Amino acid sequence: MQERDPWFESLAGSAALSQSELLALQEDGFVVTRGPVLATDLLGLSRAYDSAVLQADRVDVKEGSTTTRVLDFVNRGPEFDGLYLHAPLLEACCKIIKEPFRLSNLVARTLNPGKVPKKLHVDFPNDDDGWPMVGFIFMIDSFRSENGATCFLPCSQGLTTAPDTFDGVVPACGPAGSMLIYNGSVWHEHGPNLTDSPRRSVQGALIRRRRSLRPIGKLACDLRHFPVSAHSRRTCLVF
Repeated sequence: MQERDPWFESLAGSAALSQSELLALQEDGFVVTRGPVLATDLLGLSRAYDSAVLQADRVDVKEGSTTTRVLDFVNRGPEFDGLYLHAPLLEACCKIIKEPFRLSNLVARTLNPGKVPKKLHVDFPNDDDGWPMVGFIFMIDSFRSENGATCFLPCSQGLTTAPDTFDGVVPACGPAGSMLIYNGSVWHEHGPNLTDSPRRSVQGALIRRRRSLRPIGKLACDLRHFPVSAHSRRTCLVF
């Protein structure tokens, strides 16, 4: 039996998501909602993103076949803390994971121009205890069909066999500043970026706090860098 977690219990009764958003998340497996950054602050966050990416140690920069990722974004500046502390995201974790959770990773991810997707995937398959992960994508740039918006196969959480095609997928589009929240067990992949411009985002994952679950990729949190405050929401989520 798990110990009581007052912080988790304080979040469980929140209503930051609308009923329609919550229904989409629970049934389709994903939802695009408002982000935590005011429209007037988006330009500043965009500049902070570019600066953090340029200044990142090369060991933290991962060049994939279609995207460029920068790890450890949780330590790139306080401008990004509000992303993983966004109330709708925390409510989604309570409703999907249904037990105490923590941040697993936070990365910058840029979809490079002219790149096409490979195949659908899941971040974390479900298990006997349910859904172990909630992912989120904060849109630094707008997500559109033509620039490779992340595509989801609705209601596919729990599907154990990988789909052979992209038939039936839906692009999760939204203006810059939106947040895409999804069940980590739903099948998805970025779409083709048919433009000449990169498409930028900050992405993260939250998982059960149980120690038996391994973080996804490199743990985003180098704990030596964290200011410890026993009462801060950031401390509760990261440690």
